[in-house]
Amino acid sequence: MKIGVPKEIKVHEYRVGLTPSSVREVVAHGHAVVVQSGAGTGIGASDADYHAAGAAVVDSAAEIFASADMIVKVKEPQAAERAMLRDGQILFTYLHLAPDPAQCADLVASGAVCIAYETVTQPEGGLPLLAPMSEVAGRMAVQAGAHCLEKEQGGMGILLGGVAGVEPARIVILGAGVVGSNAAQIAVGTGAQVVVIDRKIDALRRLDAQLGARVMTVFSNRDNIERHVLGADLVIGGILIPGAAAPKLVTAEMVKAMKPGAVIVDVAIDQGGCCETARPTTHAEPTYMVGHVLHYCVANMPGAVPKTSTHALNNATLPFVLQLANKGWKEALAANPHLAKGLNVAFGKVTCKEVAETLGYEHREPSTLLD
Repeated sequence: MKIGVPKEIKVHEYRVGLTPSSVREVVAHGHAVVVQSGAGTGIGASDADYHAAGAAVVDSAAEIFASADMIVKVKEPQAAERAMLRDGQILFTYLHLAPDPAQCADLVASGAVCIAYETVTQPEGGLPLLAPMSEVAGRMAVQAGAHCLEKEQGGMGILLGGVAGVEPARIVILGAGVVGSNAAQIAVGTGAQVVVIDRKIDALRRLDAQLGARVMTVFSNRDNIERHVLGADLVIGGILIPGAAAPKLVTAEMVKAMKPGAVIVDVAIDQGGCCETARPTTHAEPTYMVGHVLHYCVANMPGAVPKTSTHALNNATLPFVLQLANKGWKEALAANPHLAKGLNVAFGKVTCKEVAETLGYEHREPSTLLD
């Protein structure tokens, strides 16, 4: 199989679909890899590094999309990239289709086989290709929130951990999954008061056992969410329903009643955000104000630390890339039902139930396309 790795073109996105080390593994399995010149610059990988790993290096994304059997990326394809996809071509990347009807329509029209990192599952539960970026984003959320709380950035002007004789900030984390638990680990290290809210008691028990009295765990209901959000200096949204749009747990009315200079970091923004007032932002313009509350809603947070993020992502994605390349997409998905969960769109059909329900498409079971 010929695998193409284009340079990411989303604003301030510096990650790359395959590292030189991953390319070397793919080539060792007998496949060809073509990489766009400059694709690895953000992680310190030169064209010469890719050439040494066995890849061919070409000047344009058009050359890659025209010749590759499978495109491996990081972020969802932008409009210009979607226009280059062709019938039957495999696209393996993050998609986050539920809040993005324009992207979904273009992928349906392309006829491509679109497999989303974020809905691939694993036998023991969880989302193995989303988890590494959720770890990064959860940890980054605390440092982003700390920066936003500085007065010059529009925040109320407080230090997360306070100092002797001055109380620390209060951080409220919505969700005790991968994002929330990683955010909590970093948050308690700052000395802040930390509250984690989730409806899964087992997840709260796990955090309580891990962090003890340094974190307050709270069951999720309307009263508890409202009470703790209104008392927060920093709210971190880490809610995820695989494949579906995130629920709006923080209403516009709550935002109006929050403290002046409070900050919301909505990590769930890739799936539409868990705050009603959230809208996607970029690293170029990461924040905006709604009333007196500062919002940070960057849709590709891990792109700010591309070295860490790319290597963490490749550790998770490479085995699946090899399965798709070695067996072809039909045989690979038939042999691995967890990889089959990643199929979101194929040959003009929407195969992810949550996406179909959210965007109004007829749902087609992936198994019906594998014969």
